[in-house]
Order: sequence, then structure tokens, then C-alpha cells
Amino acid sequence: MAISKLNDRIHLIDGFDLGLEQRTGSYVIMEQQLTIIETGPSPSVEHVKQGLNELGLSLEEVRYIIVTHIHLDHAGGAGLLMQDCPNATLIVHPKGARHLADPSRLIAGARAVYGGKFDELFNPIVPVPEHRVAIKTEGDRLQIGPDCTLEFWDTPGHAKHHIGILDPVSNGFFAGDTAGIRYVQLIEDGIDFYLPSTSPNQFDPAAMKASIERIKNQQFDWLYFGHFGAAQNPDAALDQVLTWLEVFVEEGKAACDNDESADQLAKRLAAPVMAQLAEQGINQTHRVMPYIEMDLQVSAQGLLDYFQKQS
Repeated sequence: MAISKLNDRIHLIDGFDLGLEQRTGSYVIMEQQLTIIETGPSPSVEHVKQGLNELGLSLEEVRYIIVTHIHLDHAGGAGLLMQDCPNATLIVHPKGARHLADPSRLIAGARAVYGGKFDELFNPIVPVPEHRVAIKTEGDRLQIGPDCTLEFWDTPGHAKHHIGILDPVSNGFFAGDTAGIRYVQLIEDGIDFYLPSTSPNQFDPAAMKASIERIKNQQFDWLYFGHFGAAQNPDAALDQVLTWLEVFVEEGKAACDNDESADQLAKRLAAPVMAQLAEQGINQTHRVMPYIEMDLQVSAQGLLDYFQKQS
């Protein structure tokens, strides 16, 4: 079981999303009202439960489960985990709540993308009873301890149904996917590397840029990523994501104008990414490559989807 203690109050449990370590995790905030941020997909729920047990916490103690957005790698396991957390309330953006109560459209969309791999990666997707769901959006607050009141931000760009969560005690921000992807596999080798996540079908570059700049202007000490882990250099991380976002958008527009496929666009995106990594001594055999290749493929799909909608 992989558990990381990030600071005095916050631990990260690795959910082994897609069978990969350090891909997607669940944050546990140790406050009077025990709070979990992100469930991961359903196959990750057993890892979350095991992690809570190793931390000496019971499922009955969990008071709040928060999902930054309803993509299945972040919230697919919400219903399954809620079944085992009888005292928990699930918190979600208002545009995502109905899809957790009735996940049929989420399931159909994911089946279209993942085909025969869907069951292995995501099943079962369990509906969450409506009376156990609470909606939070821009400016809403949630007190989880005597000295801790979380604040919710509406952070579109990656998805319209995306919230970020400000933790005043650590002066940190749970950014979900809006602020991009942190490649801990490279960071462990001394190379800070971050890319935007422009997945379909609600990617909006202007909204993403505005959300990232808002986060940057707040001067946080911690930035908690959906993928994966926490950065204590938020400015540098966000600057990287903004720089790469411009590259992604430029290449996406060119690919759309040339009527290229997502595979072709993914190769376009890979060229400057791999060139920069090569300059830093990272070659194609590094363990991070499957992560980056997968992310570029998904980001290419989102970029094409965005530009096709503009035409």
C-alpha cells in the first residue's frame, strides 16, 4: 500500500488507477470531520479503504467525500465508496451532481472511448442516492474542523463541472486536473515536469488559462494535483503548464486545419515534449513514457474536439 504523508494533516493514498502506480490518488484530510478528496475509479476503492485502515481510520469516521469533477478516474468510485461510508456526504459541482445520481451517460461515454477495457478499468459504477449529495461551487464553504473551513472555487477549463478546494491551514489548493499533470516519476529523478490536461469533451483553453492564473495569483504554498501528488513550488509548476498550454493549442489548431487525426496530433505534441526531455537526459525507456504517451493521446482528442466545435 502506497501512502504518502504530505504534511501534518494531509496524506495521499495511491489508487493504482489503470493498474499504474502514482497515477491517481485520494487525499485524506485529518480534521475533526474526516474528509477525502477524489475517490478514483471503482477499482481504486479497495486501495483507498486499505489506506484508511493503515492510517488507523474507520470508514464510519469519513464525513465528507469531495470530487473535483466527475470524470471516471476521479469520481467513478464515488458510489462504491459511499456504500461503505455510512456517515459521509458526497460533494460535487452543481453541473456534475445529476451524473453521479444517474451515471448512465458517464458509462455510455466511457464505453465509447474504452470499449472492451471499460469493465476492467471502471466497473462497477454505482449511483449515489441524491439525498447523500451536496452541491458546492464558487464561494461556498465547508467547515471540517475548528480551525479549518474549506473554500470552493469554480475552476473550468478541463471540464465545466470542475471545482477546486482551498485549504487555509496548509495554504494549499486541490486543483484536480485544471492545473495540469505533475509527473512525479520525473520529479523523483530531479526533473520538475508538468503538462496541461486537455481531454475531451469540455476543454476550453481560455477558461483553463484564467483558472490557472487565478490559482497562481493566490500564492499558495501547496498545490495538490489529481495526477499526481503535491508541489511546493506552485508558481514554477503553473508557469510550465501555461507555457505548454500555448504549445498544445497552437498544434491543435494546426492539426484541425490540416484535418489530422488524434494520433497525428498526439505525435505533433510528442515532438516538442520529447525534445525537451531529451535535453534533460530522459530517453524513451524511462518509466514515465507510458504516462506521457497516454496523456498526449487523450489531450489530442480534447484539442481536436474543441477546434472542431469552433469551426
